[in-house]
Amino acid sequence: MPEPPRRHLPRRAVLATAAVALSTALTGTLSACSGASGEASGVTLTFTWWGNDDRAARTVKAVRLFEKEHPGVTVRTSSGDFGAYMQKLATQAAGGGIPDVAQLDYRQISQYAGGDALLPLDQAVGDHTIRTSDMDEELVRTGVFGGTQYAMPMGRGITGYAYDSKVYEKAGVPAPEADWTWQEFADANKKIAALGLKSPDGRHVAGSNDGGTNEDVFEDWLRSRGGKLYASQTRLGFTEDDLTAFWTYFNDQRKHGAVAQAEDTVQADSTEWTPIGRGLAAADYTWDATFPGYPALLGDQVRFAPVPTTDGRAGTYFKPSMLLGVGAHTAHPKEATQLVDFLLNDKRAGDILGFTRSTPPNRTIAARVAKTLKGPELDIYRYGQAMEKYGVDPPPAAPPRGDVAIQTAFNRNYQRVMYDRASPRQAAREFIDEANRELRS
Repeated sequence: MPEPPRRHLPRRAVLATAAVALSTALTGTLSACSGASGEASGVTLTFTWWGNDDRAARTVKAVRLFEKEHPGVTVRTSSGDFGAYMQKLATQAAGGGIPDVAQLDYRQISQYAGGDALLPLDQAVGDHTIRTSDMDEELVRTGVFGGTQYAMPMGRGITGYAYDSKVYEKAGVPAPEADWTWQEFADANKKIAALGLKSPDGRHVAGSNDGGTNEDVFEDWLRSRGGKLYASQTRLGFTEDDLTAFWTYFNDQRKHGAVAQAEDTVQADSTEWTPIGRGLAAADYTWDATFPGYPALLGDQVRFAPVPTTDGRAGTYFKPSMLLGVGAHTAHPKEATQLVDFLLNDKRAGDILGFTRSTPPNRTIAARVAKTLKGPELDIYRYGQAMEKYGVDPPPAAPPRGDVAIQTAFNRNYQRVMYDRASPRQAAREFIDEANRELRS
């Protein structure tokens, strides 16, 4: 594969995800997991990802198996927490090159592919160096930008609601089914609030967290109404009226105590700090990959429910929980793409990695590993199967390059609504103006 012309990622795109000035301090947050032995001869690859210690240990074990199967290839690995990882990767891209193989978020594909930081993978897919026959075509397409494959899904995720089944039962709310609606969700929140339950610190227990700050919740809400977040790489797919209705929906519930208060919502930067994690709410929007953390923290009465629908139409979709990309300037494109294929399609690697990145994209491996699952992990696997049977729309194209900044603006503008500094209409109008400027830049 010929190396494309070197072009640095635009500084504006980098600043949307990271402050370059922090790069030196952040270097220490990535922990080296593989030594440099074997660098004097053969091929040395770099591979980096974000995640917890379990994911790191499993990934390194799978990489060791790859090295055993490919004598002469050494893989230097590193991992870090999500925030530090994103900043580090953005700094590397701005400096002229990301690692040979890197784990990517869906929101980064357009940014890095558009900035020539990723190697096109069409040739590797075409000659079956990276095999896709056991993957859903729609999921594979999520790694496409401008008609070119730049990344491969490493997991298949879907959204839902973690909810306390005991509280729901006490409020007389039945277990949510796949076709329950946004109106039924709001009614459930009101019933739970009316119970007058108290949190461990003696405060009022609401029905749910306030989803108004979360662009992912808005996207599910919008898609359930036949809309979409983006009409193209340069144009929004929704109107001021759409966003006003969404923010009014949550704003009204918060004013009546049905969803969590502003100060509790803005502090929710981890499972422990969500309103449900602090005993201040009975439900929280989340992804299947992170759901097991809720019952681990709160007990087995916490279950996983579908995202509400609009008249039965589901807005949620199967999204890549994360993807793998190859650095555009790798000196070893053949070995790098071989590593990508090994992690996605080797059965032994699949057994090692398990569901650490949500459901494996390879269907055969997913079914194989699912036989060993139990507890919450088995629940989310069955949930995915049930939603697939119920029917969800195909995933959208990767978000445009300005999406990271737009997501931040989305949260910031709704916080103004939460703190009574703007009406839903005013905030929606200002957000759309800001988003349009970002998409045009």
